[in-house]
Amino acid sequence: MTSVMFSLFGPRVSNDELLTRGARYALPTVVLTAARILLIVSVFFPYWSMVLEAPQYPDGLGVIAYVNTLSGDVAEVNGLNHYIGMRPLEEAANFERATAVWMVLAMFLLIELAAIVHSRWALLLVLPAMLFPLGFLADLQFWLYHFGQNLDPSAPLSSSVKPFTSPALGVGEIGQFKTVARVETGWWLACASSLLVIAGIFLHRRAYKPLFETAAREREAMRAAA
Repeated sequence: MTSVMFSLFGPRVSNDELLTRGARYALPTVVLTAARILLIVSVFFPYWSMVLEAPQYPDGLGVIAYVNTLSGDVAEVNGLNHYIGMRPLEEAANFERATAVWMVLAMFLLIELAAIVHSRWALLLVLPAMLFPLGFLADLQFWLYHFGQNLDPSAPLSSSVKPFTSPALGVGEIGQFKTVARVETGWWLACASSLLVIAGIFLHRRAYKPLFETAAREREAMRAAA
């Protein structure tokens, strides 16, 4: 194995080592596999929801966000937002929604690759999956801020509503309206996946770091002898 390949993929585990400590090397793969499965499953569930409470809608209007689409009372909420000068919800995060499923698939493959990479690069490979739940909320909050702070001044009720920022989580009040936002099942599954990735990388480091250091010392000794 060349130095570059060794640095990227790390040492291979000998058959004797697998027989002696097989569970030690299998556990990171098992945990990372569970993380991959949860991440893929999360796509089929809603990540976030918001209920808009308005005087003319006593039961409230609900908007449900998946990673790649919106559902619920989107048209009705857009109708209300039109009067205060807010753009339609479908115009938010177009790029994110168009690429979300592909990004999740990419993270799935990166986690799978990390399971067979026995070096420190494994951490870099799983970093997107680790940060994905927080990234989703941060991006969502950005768009809520952008839409709320850039109202159309020519809208019928623009003079009665000042620019605002709806919170991505919790309760917000805009004039006579109230919003209640929370994360949903898909986000919690992605969050569980992220925690499993962290646990998997910890187990990965515990299993392969001593092996990597021993192999690195042996390769250095061989180069010095040569």
